[in-house]
Amino acid sequence: MNRRIWLSILMGLALILLTLSASPGWSAANSQNNAPDPTWWSKYEFILNEGSDGNAGSTTSVSFGSNVDVSNECGPQSETFITLDPNKPRTLAAGSNEIFRLPMRGYYSSNGGTSWGGVDLPLPPPKSKSGIDFGSDPTLAFDSSGNLFYGYIVVFFAKGNGINGTQMAVARSTDGGKTYPTATFFGFENGTNHFNDKPMITADQNVGSPFQDNVYIAWDAASGGSIGGGVRLATSKDHGASFSVKRIDDLSGPGQSIGASPGVGPNGEVYAAWNDYVTNAIVFNRSFDGGNTWGTPVTVSRKNLPFDIDIPAESFRGALVYPSLDVDRSSGIHRGRIYCSWMDLTPANVTDIFISYSDDKGVTWSTAAPVTDQFLYAVDRFNHWMSVDAVTGDVNVAFYDTRNDTTGARYQTDYYLARSNDGGLTWGAPDLRVSNVSSNEHDCNGVFPCPGINYGNQQGDYEGLVSYGGVSYPVWTDSRRQLAASSGCRRPYLMEEVFTSKVR
Repeated sequence: MNRRIWLSILMGLALILLTLSASPGWSAANSQNNAPDPTWWSKYEFILNEGSDGNAGSTTSVSFGSNVDVSNECGPQSETFITLDPNKPRTLAAGSNEIFRLPMRGYYSSNGGTSWGGVDLPLPPPKSKSGIDFGSDPTLAFDSSGNLFYGYIVVFFAKGNGINGTQMAVARSTDGGKTYPTATFFGFENGTNHFNDKPMITADQNVGSPFQDNVYIAWDAASGGSIGGGVRLATSKDHGASFSVKRIDDLSGPGQSIGASPGVGPNGEVYAAWNDYVTNAIVFNRSFDGGNTWGTPVTVSRKNLPFDIDIPAESFRGALVYPSLDVDRSSGIHRGRIYCSWMDLTPANVTDIFISYSDDKGVTWSTAAPVTDQFLYAVDRFNHWMSVDAVTGDVNVAFYDTRNDTTGARYQTDYYLARSNDGGLTWGAPDLRVSNVSSNEHDCNGVFPCPGINYGNQQGDYEGLVSYGGVSYPVWTDSRRQLAASSGCRRPYLMEEVFTSKVR
């Protein structure tokens, strides 16, 4: 999550005429490592003052040509993720943050993304009688046996007194995401100066791997706690029933990283990359024994941005710099190649998506190169995700793009997909436009401030993508339906919605 957000939250919430009181817990959360504040603080302030919406509204998706509004529900959503079952590729599962509600939201499709249903994820009871707790930061993965794992953070609050604890959550579904009857909560830490952020999950789907169906979830933590904060990776060897936690970054100091992304190689290798915002580098580590022991972190690439950047399209918040890591597990010539992508600033002072790869299990990395249309210099690209097709070996990267902006200010966004079928050496041009209507997170049909925009969260910090068998399913936050009526909602409009599309 983007921690440099406090000023953005104040400005954004003022714009939608919310009068919020300051929480005494904020200063503790704000003081970690000179890092900006967690975006979920906006959600806490809203729920503290306005109360949680009890009803998600509709759980039935709506199609708009090639695009599908997956959520179609009350209030705003942000930070999306998507995955599929490799044994049943038409079975997809997704998730998003709920901004005006406490639980995480899950989505499921059994027909290749044509239609979707929705479900809430479980939460543990609050730690205090008058307190609350909520989930944030969705991430999902199937194992080779059809089990679906949904990871997220849980943050506990005392009534009006800020954070009083945090822990990790992994819920399991055996019916493709329709229900999540069980969840494992672990890694609880008490106090206002500890919080977990931006978890990402993966599973070893390799049949015959010595670690087949191990589940791995990585995240970053503030300083303190039993293992000093930093980048953490938890391993489950019992289908998500329990997790053991390791710290996998530099153990000599407090945490200075964000956005840990894990991946699994074709022989059960476990890899992870993250943004070290103090050294301005994308950093990588690896394990060859199922996550039990880890090597010495190495640098994938230096970058120009330490943490985040103010993107015009995001209005009142910044876009986070984080890596997306994946591995070629196909039977092609690049089997075992590790790919890592991230956003960075270009010499033209706009943002683009870059990628690097390694053929020696992460010892050395190729020179970073852009994945997008290089002739388009006057646009921003951000909130990307990458997926390597386990069947074809194609490398796919999805991202927001402002090339279709008509305001002259790089406000309007579309979601795009870039694809390489030669191991990341070249990229098909032009990029594929995925969204069939542009979004604008500044106003709605000229009305500013727009009551159908949640200015504190907007698109959130990341979006999702999964590719398999030559088909890609990007998922993103879309504001085209800002003032659409939604029956049964406390506010009579939809705000930001979760959209997806099927791309061949």
